[in-house]
Amino acid sequence: MDDNQLLRYSRHILLDEIGIEGQQKILEAKALVIGAGGLGSPAAMYLASAGIGQLTIIDNDTVDLTNLQRQIAHTTARVGRAKAESARETLHAINPDITVTALVERADDARLAELVSQHDVVLDCTDNFKTRHAVNRACVAHKVPLVSGAVIRFDGQVSVFDPRTGEQPCYSCLFPQDQPFEDVACSTMGVFAPLVGVVGAMQAAEALKLVMGIGESLAGRLLLLDGLRMEWSSIAIGRNDGCPVCAVKKGD
Repeated sequence: MDDNQLLRYSRHILLDEIGIEGQQKILEAKALVIGAGGLGSPAAMYLASAGIGQLTIIDNDTVDLTNLQRQIAHTTARVGRAKAESARETLHAINPDITVTALVERADDARLAELVSQHDVVLDCTDNFKTRHAVNRACVAHKVPLVSGAVIRFDGQVSVFDPRTGEQPCYSCLFPQDQPFEDVACSTMGVFAPLVGVVGAMQAAEALKLVMGIGESLAGRLLLLDGLRMEWSSIAIGRNDGCPVCAVKKGD
């Protein structure tokens, strides 16, 4: 690190659990943020401010006026622009020293597998089960930790699915991909703006802890937030030995 970096990240370096070694790990890390909306905005902004060396943002949507109530990476002047490119502009304004790649596309399974394999941690900031399951499959296949978040109305949730040890549950263990789940859109149900900031920031915190190898992650736990009562609850997640995604098959 040069003098400017030592100054920029000094409040991290002062923490015994991080120090120069931990900050260096952040600078060398590669993070993939899938979705540049309500969750992806704060998550990516905190990763950028913390100094994640290479940050990839993927989103095929454009900025809409209705997004601006909660998607803080975007501005009124950028309505109509691609969200990924808008986010990249914001992230570079926060920290010009990092590399930000903006991908304006909807990734299929093959593309997700390619992208996931190139990164150290993945943050799922999407809003539909089909994409979440596709991301989970890619993370399990390539043994890349996944930080998952979701918010609707006044309710939020966040967890980590870490396939590196082969002992932790995956997203499909919690929400089986063969079970019918109804996607609930913010456009029809609404969402309390600050909650996406809370959950997105927690996703960034978990991702940073994972790349530094410090603390205890949310792997094996699901945190639920009731925003009206402002109460957190924690639920243990068990691994499904019959999970079609992460279960070890006989003969493997």
